Parts: sequence; structure tokens; C-alpha cells
Amino acid sequence: MSVYVLTGPESSGKSTLAAQLSGHLGAGLVSEAARAYLAALPDPYQPGDLLRVAARQIQLEMQAWQAHPAPHTLICDTDLQVLYIWWQVKYGPAPVSLVENYRAQGPRHYLLCAPDLPWTPDPQREHPHSRDMLFALYEADLKRRGLPYDVIRGLGPARLDAAIQAVAAVQGTAGVQ
Repeated sequence: MSVYVLTGPESSGKSTLAAQLSGHLGAGLVSEAARAYLAALPDPYQPGDLLRVAARQIQLEMQAWQAHPAPHTLICDTDLQVLYIWWQVKYGPAPVSLVENYRAQGPRHYLLCAPDLPWTPDPQREHPHSRDMLFALYEADLKRRGLPYDVIRGLGPARLDAAIQAVAAVQGTAGVQ
């Protein structure tokens, strides 16, 4: 099974691109666990909430693996990397459980979304002026861990085309239809 993860800072088009790419490829889609979880909270989130989101993200990915037997393509609208970076920015060093679960994720290819889209306000978004800094943290983490990735840039159809071409290059095809 091929797994592609959309990652990057807030308001960089991850969810939209994940849905578009999944539809284009006919691939399974793993939704972002954080959005629904945090929207249901009556108060601001706490560190323990991020650990619950991590557990839910793992669960959603496992369910998708079971629902889409190999060989198949799975598109993840984020994974534990987002929670790992988010935790460090908000709270400092990530807890051992999050670090271990992040390291234990199966093979995947990251599509790092550049913050070249206009900022879209959202009650769950916290860093409208830090997207370039956050992008650098994501890229540094991918490089430090030696994880395969492509940077995805562009607006509208150009962004989807960049993601399609990145997947095609990984799969060794001239173009993914």
C-alpha cells in the first residue's frame, strides 16, 4: 500500500488537497482527527487533548488500512507529524508516547504544503503570522528524520497538479490518472 500524507502549517490547503487527491486517485482518505475533536470541546484544548487526538488519528489510519487492502493508495489529511510539531510549538518537548507513536508509523511519503495560499481565518487556527516559521519546522523535521517528501506549491488546479506529479514520480509513472 502506498501512503501519502499531507502535512504543513495551518491554512496551507492540506484538507482540500487531500480530498482532491484522494478523489483523483480513487484512493482511501484518512481525515484529520483534530478538527472534529477540537470542535466538540467546550473549552480551549489541553495537552491531554492532543494525546487523545493522536490516538484517534492512529485509529482512523488503522481503519482505513483495513478498509482498503493492498495494493491500494491511502491519502492522509495529516498524521502524527502535525501533532508532534504542534505540541512542541505550544508546550515544548513532546511526550515520549507521542514521539514513539510518530516513529512507529509505517512507510509513507509526505506532501509538504507550502504556506503560499492566502490565510483563511478559522477558530482552530492559532498562528496567522508564523506559517513560514512553521513550514521550516516541518521541513527540518522531515529532513532530520530522513523521511521522503515533496514540497507542494501553487494555487487552485496547479496545486493539485503538483501533488499528482509528486505521486506519479514516487510511483514511477509518467502521470497518475
